[in-house]
Amino acid sequence: MGGSTPPAEINSTGAGHARHESSLLSRRFTAATITELRHAVAARVEAAGLTGEPAEGFVLAIHELATNAVRHGGGAGHLHLRRQGDELRCDVVDHGPGADPPSIQRAGGTEAGGRGLWLADHLADSLILRRRADGLTATVTIELR
Repeated sequence: MGGSTPPAEINSTGAGHARHESSLLSRRFTAATITELRHAVAARVEAAGLTGEPAEGFVLAIHELATNAVRHGGGAGHLHLRRQGDELRCDVVDHGPGADPPSIQRAGGTEAGGRGLWLADHLADSLILRRRADGLTATVTIELR
């Protein structure tokens, strides 16, 4: 990788803006702790002021990304949820092979997987995927309404 090639990125929205940031949750997770993680995320999202269907969709988007990190990224990951200005932002980091980001498309037919990124992209205001040498970072954001 050597640094000569910029990291691959898929971004479903425009560029971000610098804003005041506060950390709401930072936690490592595995398959054994993913349900506990979802409950913790839901509690922090609600405490930050996001409620109803937008909150439920955002929590589901984060859960899908965490599940992908466990399934495709080495069995564990790290989540960092924060408030940045008038939006919530969540990074889900895995430690997989560091391949190019997968495409964001809905799986068809009777395939068992392939819907997580598509769901995350549709349930959040934005989804950004960034390749790193040691894995993938998926970031979702949603505006506080």
